[in-house]
Amino acid sequence: MTRTPRTHWVLLGAVLTVLFVSLCANGYVNHIGAEGVRTPGPAAPAMRAGGPVQGLTADRATRGLRMPPRTLALTFDDGPDPRWTPRILDVLRRHHARATFFVLGANVARYPELTRRIVAEGHELGVHTYTHADLAGLPAWRQRAEIAATQSVIASTTGVRTRLLRPPYSSTPDAVTVPQGSALDRAAADGYLTVLTDLDTADWRRPGAAAIVRAGTPAAGRGAVVMLHDGGGDRTQTVAAVDRLLAGLPGYRFETVSTALDLPRFTGTPLALTLRGHAIAGLQWLGGVAAAAMGVLLIVAVALGVARLLLQVYYSRRHIRRTRTRRHRDAHFGTVTVVVPAYNESANIANTVRSLRASTYQPVEIIVVDDGSGDDTAGIVERLDLPGVRVIRQANAGKPAALNTGIRAASGDLLVLVDGDTVFAPDAIRRLVQPFADLSVGAVSGNTKVANRSGVLGRWQHLEYVIGFNLDRRMFDLVRCMPTVPGAIGAFRRETLADVGGVPDATLAEDTDLTMAVIRAGWRVVYEPDAVAWTEVPGTLAQLWRQRYRWCYGTMQAMWKHRRCLVERGAGGRLGRRGLTYLLLFQVLLPLTAPAVDVAAAYGMIFLPWPQLLATWAGFQLLQLLTAAYALRLDGERYGPLWSLPLQQIVYRQLMYLVVVHATVAALLGDRQRWHRMHRTGQADLALVSSGSR
Repeated sequence: MTRTPRTHWVLLGAVLTVLFVSLCANGYVNHIGAEGVRTPGPAAPAMRAGGPVQGLTADRATRGLRMPPRTLALTFDDGPDPRWTPRILDVLRRHHARATFFVLGANVARYPELTRRIVAEGHELGVHTYTHADLAGLPAWRQRAEIAATQSVIASTTGVRTRLLRPPYSSTPDAVTVPQGSALDRAAADGYLTVLTDLDTADWRRPGAAAIVRAGTPAAGRGAVVMLHDGGGDRTQTVAAVDRLLAGLPGYRFETVSTALDLPRFTGTPLALTLRGHAIAGLQWLGGVAAAAMGVLLIVAVALGVARLLLQVYYSRRHIRRTRTRRHRDAHFGTVTVVVPAYNESANIANTVRSLRASTYQPVEIIVVDDGSGDDTAGIVERLDLPGVRVIRQANAGKPAALNTGIRAASGDLLVLVDGDTVFAPDAIRRLVQPFADLSVGAVSGNTKVANRSGVLGRWQHLEYVIGFNLDRRMFDLVRCMPTVPGAIGAFRRETLADVGGVPDATLAEDTDLTMAVIRAGWRVVYEPDAVAWTEVPGTLAQLWRQRYRWCYGTMQAMWKHRRCLVERGAGGRLGRRGLTYLLLFQVLLPLTAPAVDVAAAYGMIFLPWPQLLATWAGFQLLQLLTAAYALRLDGERYGPLWSLPLQQIVYRQLMYLVVVHATVAALLGDRQRWHRMHRTGQADLALVSSGSR
């Protein structure tokens, strides 16, 4: 029974959601600042009275505690920081001093060992929010979240809790603004004591060690809370000032805030708090890993994308010079047989046969193989009653079988294999066979164009055919690793087809499978851009999905079938190491990473500067537009569809990479896929009607 994968969409959605949340967590925690100048607001009267340690008593009255005489509480904000915190700890240990470190939750999660060292050496921890957020500018839920998250990671990292809080951008009690005071009231209601300062050293300004010492020295005999920093910037001056301050105040005690004021401490850490802290730290770690990985992925993806565009343009210019010599050839190769496999092609078959019969190359033998059609395909061709056209009817056996039937019945030594919905330009066959003047050439790919390009979906496919398919084929021609001669227009020597055993039926992409076999048999496969044919492309997203799914799945089958060519020599080795590698990289791996790239783009829109994002996007779009314009010029096409290219990158690209995801999952699960035929509307002749032949 055929398994149809469905749960992978749920899994993909879950993975992308986790990736987005992780990236957002990383973006959130990395918006960590340091002390700076803030615009002052009106003072909060409740904070003017008393000392720097503010909180609520049991009767909910506000109190302010001061340090005892000749006692200094050195406090350090913004850490822990692996550059400066260890040096400050070394100075404190040398002087047998204790201090209070108001830590950022993000830094605790990032440097757990350093946080544990602070506690192990007898120092005290306090909350300084998780991301150095200005509490006065946050809604109440976010204020509580910043404080609670920091408490959680402190508990899970060290096994202790703290009731001390210092809000970022705070200073002395008389500098507290009304909005900040409201935030501190909420914290007090949750049981926190706010530790402000008596002496703000403003060491974050880096005024010099001597100035920091002066600012941190209390009046004779008085106690004080001294504000310093062990993170957020270069703290060389702070380290030197702390050493001098400790040595220059004999008779002073240097204690933690809680010890100096004999404050009660929490005992134990509830399991729920510890688990929450581990979860928060784990999410932060995952976000950091995801951000680093996405940074590398984006650089690689952009570099490869740009490199591909440049290679396409470079090889296209070289290919033009090479093909100029073929344009003036008019060699004749006797009868050329055209094989048209047809299954329910009543909408287009008459246009196809008439265009082939109108070829400027003669004689042309046209064999239409009706593969058990349920409509009047064979009857339509027979009623045309055109000379040189015959119909072979057979029971439905699939496209490869129909092609092989036509090949066996052919009289010509050169065979053109054509889809039943393709309309040829009058000179297409003549141009298509000219490369066979080189006896090493076994197959020739023509230039397929989109006929029904009037709608947006048609325009997108038109651009894809011109930019992607045809530019790629020019490059493949020069590096001699053409992986696909398209079923819409391709020519083969009879001898070549005999060498590979005819058209294979082991994959859904019989054209790719056949082309790879031809190259491995030692024949050259080239591209003739002047041999033009028009084909009807899917007109709905559902039809497009089915077609591209078949192409992608079949290409993967063919790549796996011919994987041995990666280690072969000669033509097979070139196909493997150049062609298969290119297909794997640009048609499988990069599309598989595209969902993650889009998630990173959404993350960037939230956390990165808009000018930088817009400049990057505009630069890439400009490069795409220039390449597209060049490709259109090479193919003699109008520039009008270029307006839809940016939208194609936003909408069409997502559909294409989801097709690759679906096909990859199906291939990994080993599902056997059936042929999905597109509903035809008979629009393949519109190009000839509107523009004529080239």
